[in-house]
Amino acid sequence: MSHMVVSHELMAQQEPANIAKAPAKKRGRTAQPKEPKPPKMPKAKPGPKTKPGPKAKPGPKAKPGPKPKKGKEGQEADGTQEKIDKTFKKVKKKRDRFKGMTEDEVMSRTLTDILDYNLDYVIIGINPGLVAAYVGRWFPGHGNHFWKCLFLSGFTDEQLNHMSDTSLPEKYKIGFTNMVARTTPGSKDLSTKELREGALILAEKLKKYKPLIAVFNGKCIYEMFCREMFGKKPKKLDFGLQPHKIPDCEVALYLMPSSSARCAQFPRAQDKVHFYIKLRELRNQLRGVARSDEIQELEYSFDLGLAKEDAKRMAIKEEAYDPGYEAAFGGAYGEGGPEEGQSNGH
Repeated sequence: MSHMVVSHELMAQQEPANIAKAPAKKRGRTAQPKEPKPPKMPKAKPGPKTKPGPKAKPGPKAKPGPKPKKGKEGQEADGTQEKIDKTFKKVKKKRDRFKGMTEDEVMSRTLTDILDYNLDYVIIGINPGLVAAYVGRWFPGHGNHFWKCLFLSGFTDEQLNHMSDTSLPEKYKIGFTNMVARTTPGSKDLSTKELREGALILAEKLKKYKPLIAVFNGKCIYEMFCREMFGKKPKKLDFGLQPHKIPDCEVALYLMPSSSARCAQFPRAQDKVHFYIKLRELRNQLRGVARSDEIQELEYSFDLGLAKEDAKRMAIKEEAYDPGYEAAFGGAYGEGGPEEGQSNGH
């Protein structure tokens, strides 16, 4: 027992000498070993350049899809305000000339003759235009010089307008009629048959009512009438009293410039007043009335160049020759083409 105790004591004394001391722990993170970098690979040498092949043609463009619906004016469907830039265009309002009526509806209307017995003058047009048929009055609009010329030449005591047309037969012995009754946008819409029949109907009206003078409002109207009534177009045509006579009819035929403001030969009202004064003188001569000193034309002169300059300054458009007259006669209306300064009496 004593031997065992001694051995245990000896072992206890020898134990600390044999045990090695552990290293002291450092504070903080333990450093992790770095991974080795991969070795650098040698760069490959570039090969020979290859030529690019032909470019492929682009296929057809896809059609654009439907545009997004807009909400209120100036807004998109999602409520955002539409951007206004240079591409923004104002929508031009379409002019409603006939208060909601279509041209076909207006053309179904006509213009009633204003005729009576014992008239001094019957003013003759070719056929009703759209505005005249819609209004139902003769020579409507500010662009027509008829009413102004009547006043300036002394026919009427005051300046009248188209609303006074029905009062003219009783007060001034003036009536109105057309060669063709059908309403059209232009004279070119009339057929040869309509013009031929219209000339015969006009002759019958003049024979029935027997006015003193039949007044043709424009050269083209009178040329059409002569072609159908006498079989040919006059070679020379001057304004004023005409040498032709309707068979079995004593009515005098008188030609005056078109009352339209677009008449190229006489673009101003004052240029036409001379022919209205001469018409009054013819009436007095045929009635045996002494010439009045109320209106005297001392000297009349007309310069077409000055008239055109004046019309240009006043922004009056000249009216070109209407090819519809040629078409109405199948292209054989006149030999040698239209005469210069022809005006449309439509």
